[in-house]
Amino acid sequence: MSSALLIIDMQVGLFSGPDQPHDGERILANIQQLIRRARALEVSIFAVRHTGPQGSPIEAGSPLWQLLPALELDASSDSLFDKCKPNAFYGTALAEQLRTGGINELFIVGMKTQYCIDSTCRAAADLGFKPVLVADAHTCMDTPALPARAIIEHHNATLNGAFAQVVCTADIEF
Repeated sequence: MSSALLIIDMQVGLFSGPDQPHDGERILANIQQLIRRARALEVSIFAVRHTGPQGSPIEAGSPLWQLLPALELDASSDSLFDKCKPNAFYGTALAEQLRTGGINELFIVGMKTQYCIDSTCRAAADLGFKPVLVADAHTCMDTPALPARAIIEHHNATLNGAFAQVVCTADIEF
């Protein structure tokens, strides 16, 4: 089974904005660790950034729209693409690129848990891929209804089984 790492919306404006992501530095460190392991094993890396409408803080080309420099992604070897909906497959060539590359297992990390992570896990399963949600490598912010920790725990439990396999960073085997 061929695998890929999918990094979702780890953007300057989302990660370093006024609302801080839950446990952000640990999540970033886990994603960096997965990137290093993927590179060492020559596992494909895909990174997507969310594009907001013109005038929004994450409009195309704005400084806050950029992927985090700390990820050390390389456009010459990694597949970098943009999306405008929570589902990373919607309106993008992601599914086609994965199929062309013979990739059927997708390790999913990034932001925001209840939006883009959830939507992408469900879509990946619907499209016939094997999504693996990395339990300690996705995050979001507190909301008026729930603290981020509860949102993350809820999604790890809800997505596990029917929509994804949920595994911690330390247990990932590409």
